[in-house]
Amino acid sequence: MNRRVIHWFKFASPQKFYFLAGRMWPWFAALAAVLTAVGLWISFFVAPTDAQQGEGYRIIFVHVPASQMAMFIYLVMAGWAGFGLAFNTRLSGMMASALAPTGALFAFLSLMTGALWGKPMWGAWWVWDARLTSTLILLFLYLGFLALQSSIDDPRRADKACAVLALVGVVNVPIIYFSVNWWNTLHQGASVSLTRAPAMAAPMLWGMLIMVAAFWMYAIAMALVRVRNIILERERHTEWVQHAVE
Repeated sequence: MNRRVIHWFKFASPQKFYFLAGRMWPWFAALAAVLTAVGLWISFFVAPTDAQQGEGYRIIFVHVPASQMAMFIYLVMAGWAGFGLAFNTRLSGMMASALAPTGALFAFLSLMTGALWGKPMWGAWWVWDARLTSTLILLFLYLGFLALQSSIDDPRRADKACAVLALVGVVNVPIIYFSVNWWNTLHQGASVSLTRAPAMAAPMLWGMLIMVAAFWMYAIAMALVRVRNIILERERHTEWVQHAVE
């Protein structure tokens, strides 16, 4: 058991993780492409028309996975940042920085697709709904993380400052998730639950689940690609990086 722990612990080194990420990211990228193609085909050509919302409901196959990933990536980003703050590990801060742009992308995509969905359903592009407002705050937290990271020249100091910001912002994630239960909002409750049967047709459910998996694969692939670039940038003066670049 100890040997296994030691074997995986070696990848905490930026040098070791750089080469591991290089082997892994193409597989995740390929899975993302395949799953996205299958998920979109099911979502737009197989799933039936909704009885109440018509064809306009199909935006949920992008909106819901994007919203879920925006929240989950923030938790993972904050976890990496907090781990780095507690144990002063270099790779942790790099991983947090690598995840932030993808999380911001999903938060932005959630808001944009939500507006496209909200206009025909609610009659307005934007309302100060509890979930919309807290998701907008999530986007600002991502952007604030990225701005703070780029404003501090010393990467180690930047990682610590960003870790504090990320950990403070974690409180916003449960607010987003439970907003439909805590306040009277325009958003409907969850259609999929572990405790009851799904409130949607099987093709709709499969399309949703496959799109969620596709977004997961994309997020992992992009994080691995981005962390490799961050490692090269921060370790550029080391001998191993010079050999890797050559």
